[in-house]
Amino acid sequence: MASSDTMVARSASAEEEHATLRRVAVSSFLGNFIEWFDYASYSYFATVIALVFFPTENSTVALMETFAVFALSFLMRPVGAFFWGHMGDKKGRKWALATSILLMTAATFCIGLLPSYATVGLLAPALLLLLRMVQSFSASGEYAGAATFLAEYAPANHRGLYCSLVPASTATGLLVGSTLATLMFMTFGHDSAFVTEWGWRIPFLLAGPLGIITHYIRTRVSDSPVYQEMQDKLEAKGESDDTPIKLLFTKYWRPLIISFGACMLNAVGFYAVLTYLPNYLQDTIGYDAGASSLITTICLVAYIAFIFLSGRISDKFGRKKMLIIASVGFIVFTVPAFMLMGSQNFAIILVVELVMCLLLTINDGTLSSYLSETFPTEVRYSGFAVSFNFANAIFGGSASFISIALIEATGNAIAPAWYMVAISVIALIAMCMTHDNSKKKLTDIK
Repeated sequence: MASSDTMVARSASAEEEHATLRRVAVSSFLGNFIEWFDYASYSYFATVIALVFFPTENSTVALMETFAVFALSFLMRPVGAFFWGHMGDKKGRKWALATSILLMTAATFCIGLLPSYATVGLLAPALLLLLRMVQSFSASGEYAGAATFLAEYAPANHRGLYCSLVPASTATGLLVGSTLATLMFMTFGHDSAFVTEWGWRIPFLLAGPLGIITHYIRTRVSDSPVYQEMQDKLEAKGESDDTPIKLLFTKYWRPLIISFGACMLNAVGFYAVLTYLPNYLQDTIGYDAGASSLITTICLVAYIAFIFLSGRISDKFGRKKMLIIASVGFIVFTVPAFMLMGSQNFAIILVVELVMCLLLTINDGTLSSYLSETFPTEVRYSGFAVSFNFANAIFGGSASFISIALIEATGNAIAPAWYMVAISVIALIAMCMTHDNSKKKLTDIK
């Protein structure tokens, strides 16, 4: 009888663990989905937002000003990384994630309520920048926190697969944003009254209810067993980890620098491939907007599938090998890819973008598990958040703006490709210097 009771107890415990892991996975997916749905909407509606907030006779200048706001908001990423990383390691992953999602979605929702330049003048773009900075500050803890939370809950032999949920959710956000923009443009046109007055606001307003749902789910899970184990050990010793950020910079500065180098390629590659290329095809090459949006949608569907495959393969072959392959791939293929896109042939452009997406997923589908395995528990959230967000602040948010500026300055349509090659070389050097911890338990990483 005792044996039967024990088996029932174990079964109930296993079922509860699975239910908890499912809630963690769903909340991690939703949080990043909201964040990147917003970023996608801003990028795909960039030409409309330029009309609403930056009216000028020069459409290129208006577009650059729109992306400048996008880039400037990323200056809050490092500030948010320090804050959420510290709080995530000090007060727990659950607290940081439950709090940040409310602030992030509130700012996003308010963007959908902003008046236009025609209504309030310069106050409109000023408020847009302010809200995007608040959104960027709060979102800086989302990706790192969700990936850390998942990594610490996931089975060790499937850590890469579970962590790939985080970049998959970003791609899903981009896909839904791209699809919504495509349908709206095809139905009403780019500069119709509906789109310029209300249509572009819809994706931002949707963040409100989605944020409330995600917050509710996150309040129903406990902090990860790995984090609780660390806290129990500190309490048993009568110690407390008061300064995880200080510890990160004094004891773990080398893995922090290497992680930053690895994140550079992800930052530039993600924004260049998935958000800038649709604008590049339309504004630089003069390719049909509808065909460009269709290609983007097809690529995003493939991207999501590639992401899970990449995460699963990294569980078998290790993170370091995957990230090196991605770096070499971008070095070799990026310049020819930009040249081939100049053909304006639908099939060629589609194949080129699919290959670019595949290379990016080898990096993106591996990076979240790699960063989670690079730092020990007491600074894992901080190390992930600081390296990832500094790279995105400096290189990610500015990718579209720099690409446009390089073309304007050089008159060369493939100038952005050489920029990506340079970033890929730096990432390759960083990955050659790193250690692979993919086979270790997170509690064994020191």
